[in-house]
Amino acid sequence: MTRVLVIDDEPQIVRALVINLRARKYDVDAASDGATALQLVASRHPDVVVLDLGLPDMDGVDVIRGLRGWTRVPIIVLSARHTSDEKVEALDAGADDYVTKPFGMDELLARLRVAVRRAEPTAGDEVLVETAGFTVDLAAKKVNRAGEDVRLTPTEWQLLEVLVRNTGRLVSQKQLLQEVWGPTYGKETNYLRVYMAQLRRKLEADPSHPRHFVTEPGMGYRFER
Repeated sequence: MTRVLVIDDEPQIVRALVINLRARKYDVDAASDGATALQLVASRHPDVVVLDLGLPDMDGVDVIRGLRGWTRVPIIVLSARHTSDEKVEALDAGADDYVTKPFGMDELLARLRVAVRRAEPTAGDEVLVETAGFTVDLAAKKVNRAGEDVRLTPTEWQLLEVLVRNTGRLVSQKQLLQEVWGPTYGKETNYLRVYMAQLRRKLEADPSHPRHFVTEPGMGYRFER
């Protein structure tokens, strides 16, 4: 189910969006300010964000910049700001689309479907990553080992996904912490040690001598096939 985060401080707009989105089988979270929104993106990992620029605690453009520091989630701006300069500022900050208020629900839903579709893996993206011992299906969000699905926690999956999408490349400790736990993290390397140990126990043939989840001491981790 596609998860949408609606960020708007107007209760009637939030209510209308939640009702319409849930009626179309979307999973919906809502935030009325920027700080809550940033926390929800980090904890709930939405597939698309619908963002009003006029928030009570910070400008929506700053929310976009904050998100773009660590995530590529599609962002659709929904705002009463009509000038081209304001639209350009939001798009340059990293928004994917811009819809002005008042808006038609059908148009917004169409834009939302397009944003989600663009974010999905294309035929040119590798979505099935195979090693000698296990297979990672990025599209289905599943891991199979010896013919059986491996149960991963949401955090274990997010960590695995970042590493697998960067196969062969060093991913820094800070990048992993921010992509998995959120933008306010960066020094909690003990989190990485704990979760990497769990991944190795579940997926490595010899967890004490990992072949696929390689530690680069003091720097980060690398996934190798």
